Amino acid sequence: MGQETLLTRAGFEKLEKELQELKGPIRSQVAEAIKEAKSHGDLRENAAYHEAKLNQTRLEGRIADLEKVLQTAKIVDRPEGAGETAHLGSKVKVHDAKWGDELTITLVGSFENDPLNDLISITSPLGSALLGASAGDEVSVVTPDGEQKYKILSVE
Repeated sequence: MGQETLLTRAGFEKLEKELQELKGPIRSQVAEAIKEAKSHGDLRENAAYHEAKLNQTRLEGRIADLEKVLQTAKIVDRPEGAGETAHLGSKVKVHDAKWGDELTITLVGSFENDPLNDLISITSPLGSALLGASAGDEVSVVTPDGEQKYKILSVE
């Protein structure tokens, strides 16, 4: 059997919803775009047709990726009694010593990683450093800009 993909419950549900969108309305829109482009004649020099086919290839690739991930997914809920210890699915509030910022991040599996939305993979340097840490702890992370230090303010 293949490798499991660790997901939070919210991440699993988000991917399921995306898959249903892609297999339903999005797939229909792409098929309609191909049909429309075909009606314009010569397919060799039909940019709209080639673009629509490329979109179809990307769509089918994403659908296949999502189906594989959802089949191998292991939903990991934050353990009861975890208290102030950071686990997959924890919301961790940290103070960035270098910049003086406070950040609240959610620790997620690698497939859910989305740093722009404060979803940090447990396999990333920061996520790995926070995993198993508790409120009050300080962690160091080596980044391209040098060592970053974070103080954990709270874990939910």
